[in-house]
Amino acid sequence: MLQIHQFPCLSDNYGFLVHDPASGATATIDTPDADEILRQAAVKGWRITDVWNTHWHPDHAGGNAAIKAATGALVTGPAEVERIGAAPDRVVAENDVIKLGAAEARVLDVGGHTLGHIAYVFDSEDVAFVGDALFALGCGRLFEGTPQQMWTSLQKIAALPDEATLYCAHEYTQSNARFAVTVDSGNAALAARAAEIDQLRAAGKPTVPMTLRIEKATNPFLRAPALKPSLGLEGAADWEAFAEVRRRKDAFKG
Repeated sequence: MLQIHQFPCLSDNYGFLVHDPASGATATIDTPDADEILRQAAVKGWRITDVWNTHWHPDHAGGNAAIKAATGALVTGPAEVERIGAAPDRVVAENDVIKLGAAEARVLDVGGHTLGHIAYVFDSEDVAFVGDALFALGCGRLFEGTPQQMWTSLQKIAALPDEATLYCAHEYTQSNARFAVTVDSGNAALAARAAEIDQLRAAGKPTVPMTLRIEKATNPFLRAPALKPSLGLEGAADWEAFAEVRRRKDAFKG
């Protein structure tokens, strides 16, 4: 059984340390804040052996060099990580399988936020680290990819077991909820979740991780096909409904 330690860093990122007790191997999923990641690992008594990047953005790969220098960790990630100045030691892509101790993680290509964005899925644990591809009640802005590409990527995540636990990289949920209710106002499950999120944040508690089941029931980006009538897009392709939800979110000022 893997041990996962989640902690806040930077302004709204989460850091994740994944530890295999049997082997002692520990991976940091992305490197938003090298100093805080190293401090958290020291508090846990875990030695970082691996860095697993989801994409190239500096708040996800910017701490690679510092952590590698401090620990000698092996850096694994998509080829696009080269864009911040250091190639991964091991480049991975769709359907590759990598190990942390005896635990295996499957790589999904979930491009859209960036073209080469990947996710790491521990099928035996029903756990996925999805970076900025999917957020609680949201999804990543399309900085590089197309709506069609992103919709395809989200469907890969949606195909995981409903009870899968999803770890996304940012605490955006409260603002995502404020938008979600504007496009899915008749969704009682969403209204209840939005109220729960407000309570959690008022108490200083995280809204991450989340289950895929609750995302399927409340996330307007995953629910885009069901929202076609209210979006005025009857007969449109599913990705076109998704694109309209993304467009509205990009323009949302709440």
